[in-house]
Order: sequence, then structure tokens, then C-alpha cells
Amino acid sequence: MAKYNWKFSTIGGVTRVNIDSGRDIEHLAELDQKLWTVLSCPVKGLELDGKTLEMVDADGDGRIHVNDVIATVEWLKKALGNLDVLLKREDSLPFSAFNDKTEEGQALLASARQILSNLGITKESISVADTSDSIAIFANTKLNGDGIVTPESTDDEGLKDVISKAVATVGSVQDRSGVAGINSELAEKFYAELAAYTAWIDAGHADKAIFPFGNDTEAAWSACMAVKDKIADYFMRCKLADFHSDSVSVLDVTSDRIGAISDRNLSSCIGDIAEYPLAKVTSSQMLPLKNGINPAWKAQIGTLRTLVLDKVMAGKDELSESDWLSVLAGFDAYNAWKDSEAGQSVSSLGYDTVHRIFSDNRKDDLLKLIGEDLALKAESESIDQVNRLTHLNRDFYTLLCNFVTLKDFYSRKELAIFQAGTLYVDQRSCDLCIKVSDMSKHTSMPDLSNMFIVYCNCVSKHSAETMTIAAVITNGDVNDLREGKNAVFYDRSGNDWDATITKVVDNPISVRQAFLRPYRRFGQFVEESINKFASDKDAKVMASLNSAVTAKVEGGEAKPPFDIAKFAGIFAAIGLAFTGLVKVVHDLFAGLSKLNAWGWLGLIVGIIVLISGPAMIMAWLKLRRRNLSPILNANGWAVNARTLINIPFGSTLTSMTSMPKLVVGKDPFADRKIKIWQKILIWLIVVIAAVAAFMHYIVGIDLLDWIRMNLFFKI
Repeated sequence: MAKYNWKFSTIGGVTRVNIDSGRDIEHLAELDQKLWTVLSCPVKGLELDGKTLEMVDADGDGRIHVNDVIATVEWLKKALGNLDVLLKREDSLPFSAFNDKTEEGQALLASARQILSNLGITKESISVADTSDSIAIFANTKLNGDGIVTPESTDDEGLKDVISKAVATVGSVQDRSGVAGINSELAEKFYAELAAYTAWIDAGHADKAIFPFGNDTEAAWSACMAVKDKIADYFMRCKLADFHSDSVSVLDVTSDRIGAISDRNLSSCIGDIAEYPLAKVTSSQMLPLKNGINPAWKAQIGTLRTLVLDKVMAGKDELSESDWLSVLAGFDAYNAWKDSEAGQSVSSLGYDTVHRIFSDNRKDDLLKLIGEDLALKAESESIDQVNRLTHLNRDFYTLLCNFVTLKDFYSRKELAIFQAGTLYVDQRSCDLCIKVSDMSKHTSMPDLSNMFIVYCNCVSKHSAETMTIAAVITNGDVNDLREGKNAVFYDRSGNDWDATITKVVDNPISVRQAFLRPYRRFGQFVEESINKFASDKDAKVMASLNSAVTAKVEGGEAKPPFDIAKFAGIFAAIGLAFTGLVKVVHDLFAGLSKLNAWGWLGLIVGIIVLISGPAMIMAWLKLRRRNLSPILNANGWAVNARTLINIPFGSTLTSMTSMPKLVVGKDPFADRKIKIWQKILIWLIVVIAAVAAFMHYIVGIDLLDWIRMNLFFKI
């Protein structure tokens, strides 16, 4: 088999393979992996539909590898007749593009038509919007292949009722149509719960000891539980009264407590009254059942008498603690039966409903319906594959142009998928902005890029969302780009974010700036030195004044007399040092005095080259090595080739502002403009004056005589 004839071109200073046709895409499996620009990239944080990237990431590890891309190509070859359609990057895929010669293509085409039929749409193409909403696709279908049935899945009213009851009791799962339904596991659980609850109820009614009050047992038990704690409290108070007779007044309700609420509407004080003892505390330890009951508890005691006490101890007007404990013991079997309750999830339906559904036994019919739904699984999965196909039709070639090559990045016709938006700062817009997924990985990698980078913390103006971006600056002056400077970032959707520079990676932007950089640094050094000197002097003067004032006020010691010998020595040392310096300068200019005009010009040029040359050379070398790969690597990419950003290309990534030349009016506060010839003349006079002063005072030669002897006569 002949090797595929790949075509190559130079992109970004590196030779890369061209992916310009469907045939190129078909043969990607034959392309040497060493020629791929990227070997892997993350699924998250890219400016491409995350669903598409997840569809390419076959193993679901959160990364796209070369094998994932090749596997996707092989599937597309079966699904589409010609892969040239991918180069259009269109949202809609015509039916004519499907591969009708393969089983996969035929099934996908049939599913695509089924989707449009379900949606009630008639056309000869299908789009991402058509396939993305599975709920809309299956909204009007009874069975959809997911193994989940809903009440709408059948016309059988009995099954509708069973499914509804199951959803309400044992839980549900969401059907493709968006409605709550049940699968086979939930159906089995529902009928198991029905059987368990029915058996539990039947076992209870078969033993008369469990229901001592017949059908009223539950109500009788509830009546006992309602007053159980209050009655126990009453008997304990009576025991304490019998133990210590003087404590009765404390254990019983006092007149003071009643008096505290007597001036209020007592009908609204039931809560306070309920806190009083159940009845008058006595050492007899008998609870009266007719008279003397706390009015807040009278109704509950009346219910207890009607349902329980009048049946087990009829005619008694008082209740002893032993009688009460005997009543509670009569519910032991009932409580044990309650504790063994089974099928609790369906108990809310009531025994009659549970017994009816269990007796009808529609379980087999329900499982059959679920089986019929599952029989359509292949068709429904094919519908999912149509959704995959429409996404890949729109986005896959974009992925290739950012994975196999970096065509989108270097062409500047499309933004690369790692470009997050545009940063506006300091009268420029920066298009090379990359989301930072993990700032800790951006400690050393960016230094290797040889690019000027500003890291910004961005806060959304529309939500509480935040993110960090790395913006590469490739044009303009950078003197004012510093930490803390504010800017505005626009993401790819046009949303604006407040941005603040948090970190600056300083590297050359141009050779011109490198030429001026030593002088700017020297100027900054001089300015800082002058400011420091002035500040130190000011501090010393203020300290001296404060000391003098303090000494004057506090009557400190007198200032020592002026030592003329000491200062004479100091000035003598300064004089000797200055004399030595003058001699060195004199010797230097004595040699320079022999130079003619061209020699001086060469000397000046040489000094400039000596100062700016190293910075310019370093800048030139770094600008040639500007590489985006380290930044992408820090973001989780495995970049397989250099991603160079040379000077011409870099200038397109950062746009500077351009002011219009139209003048609409005169600025009343404008500075007086100095014409160019005036500036040249001023600088020329300053330079000549400086040279003349040095030559006269240091070299000892008059400038006019030197010019006359070395310039005019030699010419």
C-alpha cells in the first residue's frame, strides 16, 4: 500500500503538515505521531463545546490523546460519505452527507429522520439544535429504548396506576422524555415491598393478642402514648410527696404561678397551664380520672378513658401506677409487631390499596412493557450517535486545526481554542489570553517562553465567578504595566470581567525598547537616588532640629566647640580625591584631544553600542525564541512542536490604539509646541557647550581652535 502524499507548509517558523481536505483527515492514522503538533490536551477550559470534546474523549479520562482523534476519524469514515463536509464547520448536516453504503451510516440516517419526525419537523438536514434536546425528541414517544417506563408509556389504565403508585413510593428515575418513571429494578422492588407489607399485616391480624382492642388498637395505643410521659411525671411527684411531706407545696402548682398569668386571657395560656402537674399532688399516689384533672390535659385523659380505661377497668374513678403499667403492658405484643414492620415504603398507600395491587399481580405485564422499551435501545442509542455526529460535523475540524496543527492560531482568521478572549489594558488590546487552570504550575514554565506575560485575576460583572488569565503582550510600551493595575477582559461570549494584574513576567517586546532600556533604567536609578538623597537629607535636618529644640527645652549639654583641625583634614582628603579624579579625566581627554570630528563621532557611536548593544542582542535572541509551548504545557497540554511567535506575527496579537488625525478644535490648555528644528538646535547647543566645557577645563584646549585645526584645515 502506497504511503499517503502529505503536503507541508511552514507555520510559525516550524514546518507542519497540512490538513486541508477530507482525504487528509481520512489518512490521519498514517501520519507519523512525531509530526503532530499536540499529543494531548485537556477537555476542560477550552473555547470549544465541552460536549464535543467529551465525545472525542472515548475513555472519559478528561484528556484528548492522538488515539482518541484517530478513533473518531475511523467512526466518521463509516458515518459520512465524504469527510470534506467537516471543513465547512457548519451547524447543520445535510442528509446527502450520510454514508449510505455502510450499516452505521444507514442507521444514523434512519435515526436522523426519526428525530425530525418526533420533533414534527420536515427538512433534508439535521442540526445540533435538533439533536441536543433529548427531552424534546422523546416528549411524544411512549417507548424510547432507555428501559424506563412512565404512566404515559401505556394505554392500560391498570398499568398506569401501578407505575404511578410505584413512582410515589419506591422512587423513580428520569425517562428520556423528562418524566419520572421506573425501570425493572424499581418494579421488582415495588412488588417485593407490596408482598412484605401484605404478609406483615396479615400476620398481625392472625394473632388476636397483637390487637387487644381490635380495630381500635392503633387509636388506643396512640391515646396512651399521648399522656404516657405526663402520667409518669404525676406518679413521680406523688412518690416524692410521700417521701418528704413538706415538699408537696413545691411539687404541686403554687398560687404564685397561677397568679403570674391571672391577669392574661387564660384561654391563650394553655401552653403554660400544660406545664402544671396533671392533678393535685398527694401522698395517696392515685390519679383522679373524673375531677381534678389539669384542664389543659382533660381532653387527652377523656380519650384515654373512652378507648382504653373504660374497657379494662370499667367503673374506676382513680388510676394507680400499677394499673397504669398493666395497661401499657397490654400493648407489648402490638409494639413488637410494629417494630417488625416490613414493606414500610408502600405503607402510605394503605392496606386496602396495597392488597388490591398485590392481588391483581400486574408485575409480569409491567416487566413486559419495560422489555418492549428496552428492545428499542439500539435505535435510541443510534439517536445519541446522531447527536454526536452533528457535534463533530461542526467542531471536529476546529479541534484538528488546534491539535494536529495550530492553523487556527497562526492564520488569525479564527481564534485558537485556547484563546479565552481579549484583554484591554494601557491603550491596547491583547488577543493571546489563556485561562490558567492551575496557577501553581505557572511558576517556572512562563519564564521559558521568553514572552512578556501579565497574569490577571478576573471577576465577572454578571456573577460571582472568577478566573485567572495569562495575557501575552507583544506590542507597545510596558513601563506602566505593573502589579495592581486594573484592566477589562472580554471573554469569547462578549461578557466583560474586571481584571487586575497580579503577576508580571518581564521579557523584551521589541529591539527598539531594548535599545532605550539601559537609559531608562539609568534615569530611574538617578531619579530614585536623588529622591533617596533628598529624603535622607530632609530626615537628617528634621532630626537635627528636633534634637536642638529638645536640648534647648530640656537644658541639655552644650554643643561641643567647632574642631577646625578635624574639618581641615576632611577637606584635605576630599581635595586629594578630587585631584586624583581630575588627573584621570585629564589623561583620558588628553588622548581624546587627538581625535578629529569623525573620530569623535565614532567614539560616541561606540559608547552607545557598548551601552545598548548587549540589551539589543539579548532582546533579538529572546524575540527569536518566543515560544507559546511552555504556557500551554503549564495548562496541561502536551505540545509536541515549537510554537514560535516571531516579531511580525506577534505584532498582530496585540493591537495598539491609533488616534485620528482630524483636529476639531484648538486645545486651550496645550503646551507651546517646539518645532523640530528648534529641538535639534537646543540639543546641539547643549552638546557643544558640554564638549567645550570639558575640553577647556579638563583637556586645556579651546574648542574653536581644535575645530579649526582638525576639521577645516584637514578638509
